[in-house]
Amino acid sequence: MFFSLIAIAAVIALFVIVSRQQNRIALVERELGILRGLLQTGASLPALKADAAQEGLPEEAKAAAAPVAPLADGTTVAEEVVAKPEAAEGEAVAGPWTKAQSAAAQSAESIEPAQPVAETPAPTKAARQTDVETALGTRWAVWVGGIALALGGLFLIRYTIEAGIFGPGVRLTMAGVLGLALIAGAEFIRRTGFRVPVQSAAGAYTPSILTAAGAFILFGTVYAAHGIYGFIGPATAFALLGIIGVATISASLVHGLALAGIGLVGAMVTPALVASQAPNPWALFVYLAIVLAASAATARIRDWKALMAAAFAGTGIWTILYMVDAPDVNLAAVLFISLATLAVLALIWLAPFLTTGRDAAARGFDWPSIVPGFFIALSALGLSVDPAFASAGDALHGAVLLAALVAVALYRPRALPLIFAAGIATVLIYLGIIPPATIGADALDVGLDAQPLGSSDALTFRIGIALGLVFLAAGFWAARRFAATVPTHAACWAAWGVIAPLVVLTALWLTFGDIDRDLGYALPAFLLTLVFAAGGEWIARAEEPPLTGGPAVSFALGGAGVAGLLMLHMALGSSWTTVLLGAAAILPALATRWRSYPVLGWIAVGAAVAVLGRVAFDPTIVGAEFLSRTPVFNWLLPGYGVPALAFGFAAWQLARTTNARPRLAMEAASALFALLTIAMLVRHAMHGGVIDTGAVTLAEQAIYTLIALGAGAILVAIDMRSPSSVLRYGSMVAGVISAVLIAVQHFVVLNPLLTDESTGTIPVFNLLFLAYLLPAVAAGALALYVRDKRPRWYAAMLALIAALLAFAYATLSVRRLFKGEFIALWSGLGQLETYTYSALWLVIGVALLTAGVWLKSQVLRIASAVLIAVAVVKVFLFDMSELEGVLRALSFIGLGAVLIGIGLFYQRLLTRAAREAKEIS
Repeated sequence: MFFSLIAIAAVIALFVIVSRQQNRIALVERELGILRGLLQTGASLPALKADAAQEGLPEEAKAAAAPVAPLADGTTVAEEVVAKPEAAEGEAVAGPWTKAQSAAAQSAESIEPAQPVAETPAPTKAARQTDVETALGTRWAVWVGGIALALGGLFLIRYTIEAGIFGPGVRLTMAGVLGLALIAGAEFIRRTGFRVPVQSAAGAYTPSILTAAGAFILFGTVYAAHGIYGFIGPATAFALLGIIGVATISASLVHGLALAGIGLVGAMVTPALVASQAPNPWALFVYLAIVLAASAATARIRDWKALMAAAFAGTGIWTILYMVDAPDVNLAAVLFISLATLAVLALIWLAPFLTTGRDAAARGFDWPSIVPGFFIALSALGLSVDPAFASAGDALHGAVLLAALVAVALYRPRALPLIFAAGIATVLIYLGIIPPATIGADALDVGLDAQPLGSSDALTFRIGIALGLVFLAAGFWAARRFAATVPTHAACWAAWGVIAPLVVLTALWLTFGDIDRDLGYALPAFLLTLVFAAGGEWIARAEEPPLTGGPAVSFALGGAGVAGLLMLHMALGSSWTTVLLGAAAILPALATRWRSYPVLGWIAVGAAVAVLGRVAFDPTIVGAEFLSRTPVFNWLLPGYGVPALAFGFAAWQLARTTNARPRLAMEAASALFALLTIAMLVRHAMHGGVIDTGAVTLAEQAIYTLIALGAGAILVAIDMRSPSSVLRYGSMVAGVISAVLIAVQHFVVLNPLLTDESTGTIPVFNLLFLAYLLPAVAAGALALYVRDKRPRWYAAMLALIAALLAFAYATLSVRRLFKGEFIALWSGLGQLETYTYSALWLVIGVALLTAGVWLKSQVLRIASAVLIAVAVVKVFLFDMSELEGVLRALSFIGLGAVLIGIGLFYQRLLTRAAREAKEIS
């Protein structure tokens, strides 16, 4: 019952697979019918070529339609049909029912040769009508028949076992004879009547199916002889199964990819089927090498990439399983199969054809190379990181495998995945040797007693240096080799020629060196900087055209920048690193005078980003405990000021040479660090030399606001002389930030009305003067300056902020006049103070109205109207109830006088405007 279910499932699966091919086969048959009709009518073939291009004929039909040869009667037919008429006819036949139609058409042509017959869709129609019949008769029958033969052999053996007719030896002999008979019958049919399958049955080639069934039966027979009955020993069974597998793979050259897959699966499963009390790893890996070589040779001839990838995967899986499960791993055997895999990849699978030129062989990308690269890199990673191997000094074997990956990738350029596999494995190995405590145990949530993943001994140190040199030399040599022909390959090689040495150097420094300062590692970092820079220039000279600064050059010079950063950090303290790294941004900017490499500007930007990250990590530059308390002249001045100046010079230099996006980024960095310089010095001075503690006061915030407003004005002035989008938008950002700070900090959070902060004892030059009047003047001046230089909303925003600050200064000054140094709201209001506010607001409203008319500013006029309206509401709602006697009367009298005066003023303005309009008209 179980075997019956298997047979039914196999038949259903075959029907599903074959049905998916119906559309394609129907198209081929239809186009072959058109070809036959054209050849029978003697029509010219240019029209056939056009139809082939439009309809999407397969390559065989296009090849048959391309060459033409004239006949004696003037008609033209394909040269292939003239040379091999029988083969062409056999290829065109869709089934036995079309043969009579073809003969009838030929007889009609012989009767009336002078009358050209128009193209008729009759063959196409006949082909469409017989698709189902073709599928049933030529494809499904053959596939189901092959499955039935294979299962029939198994059923026969099972029956003899259940019935006890024959002994085990006879049954196995019968099964073996059946398998050999199927293979012999397949070869007989192929040699006699099926040299080339008909197009309608190309997917059901009878000899290949019979051969697959025979191989299936032979695999089962040998396994039963060993695993079930014990007639043959492990060595014999192993050899026989291997021979069957390799022979099946070799036979696939004649019978197709499906048979190769069967042979490969059988060959790869053989070591698991044959049990042994003392397994020999050399026998296993020599066997796998033979199977791999046979698969590679077959796949190379037929260009079967899937078969090659599967063979590599099977070999790699067996290698990993052996390393994981074997109690005593034979490292020589592991090294042998890994190197044998690389040899098969380089010498068989990727070996160029004789007709393939060197440049053509170097182009492209071989995706099956991903599989051996992954498994060999995984083996090298295990040998280098796993304590079971690394503690015994087996990391050297892993290094050999990594170097072999680089060598093969260098020898066969299409095997580019190998350099990625070797590079990733190297990076993981040397990141794994870093002690967790070095990179911050708290951040990693591990204990200080945690151990690194890999061993960190003298052998690891020496291997790291060797691997770094291998990647450096191979990467830059290959990058120069491919710079002109295959830029993508050159970029990949240059990238790993930079990444691997930098990671190895950093890991060795963090593991074996002094993190604070280590000149022994700073010198190699300095040498790497020089080598990377010289290597970038060397690669650039090989580009086409030379010195264009492509991706490979960008990786090399970018690596020089990173190596320079490491050198500064290894050789100097944190303070000098910050200062010199900021100054180093000048170097790539100056280099643009001689080279127009696009990466140079971005290296300067990278220096700016590194400095920004450095000050974000430690704003004090030298550490809070070492920062001097002397105002201005301390480490904050060079720590922020030198980068600001250097970034400004770099932006100026880039504007003169490249004038690209890096220039804008450096302008922004220069402006940012200039602001940070002033802000940090102010905070340092106002907090007694300590900048990382204490809350921000109103006086300090007022200085920050003045700095932001001043920065906005400076950016506008610079933008007028040297237009830049960074300066344009940066100036507006500074203004918007200033407005937000004023609205939040000055009016709400730090307002002395709410905080009861001391305003000072000096009558005029006090906190209110610094926090409200000076920002009001600065915002008003900036609003006037940018009226015709920035959008109207920006100038209006600044004017409104200036008016509100002036109003706050005047109001709070009145409050201070009555209350003294502390002006908190909870101290209450007196009647005279209340009246004074009304009078003051009316005066300010009139002043704003006058300024608005004089400056022709609608914003100021609207602000005056709003302020006067507030004064009116206050008088009618608050003063009427709170004031008494003469103060109440004076409040209303003053309000009335002011309102009447404003009305007369506006009437005069309207009268003047009407007179001027009349005179103009």
